[in-house]
Amino acid sequence: MTDGVLTRPRDRIVETARDLFHKKGYRGVGVDAIAEAAGTNKMTLYRHFDSKDELIVECLRTAIAEARSYWAELEARHPNDRRAQLKEWIELATEVIATDCRGCDLINAAVELADDDHPAHRVIAEFKAEHRDWLATVCGGAGVARSELLADILTTLFEGARVTRQTSRREAQPVDFAAMATAVVRSFKGKGG
Repeated sequence: MTDGVLTRPRDRIVETARDLFHKKGYRGVGVDAIAEAAGTNKMTLYRHFDSKDELIVECLRTAIAEARSYWAELEARHPNDRRAQLKEWIELATEVIATDCRGCDLINAAVELADDDHPAHRVIAEFKAEHRDWLATVCGGAGVARSELLADILTTLFEGARVTRQTSRREAQPVDFAAMATAVVRSFKGKGG
């Protein structure tokens, strides 16, 4: 990167596409608009990506890599302290809900891309399962009973809160995710089974 500009056309295309898809939707943006906004042309875009679908998948993989990087940073900040990791995950989730009224790029793609055979669906499903499994590991390490069920509840609550924020179109958060998530975690502490 030089002077804040991505120098590689492929990188510019991916970052521009991510931004446009997030703001306007996956079906609402064509490759012409992406190429123009990235300061390139369609030929260059297609030199790097065989199709818009392939570009969508790469954008989703980039978002996923950022999430994985966050998990690694969270674990590095709180090594061997799953309780602190869970607390910070709740704090981050609350911040994400508060600051992003467009919702989750993966959920938006899953909804917009109606074709069940679209390659994005596999990438999305695999990552959502990975996120849930990671959270279950964190919950279990934090000493929470029934960690897999708690992870299911927390991920559903998080995604539901993001959709509620997206659909409410209000500046303020329509739900207090932190309070709800903390209450759910507390309700699981010490429960067997």
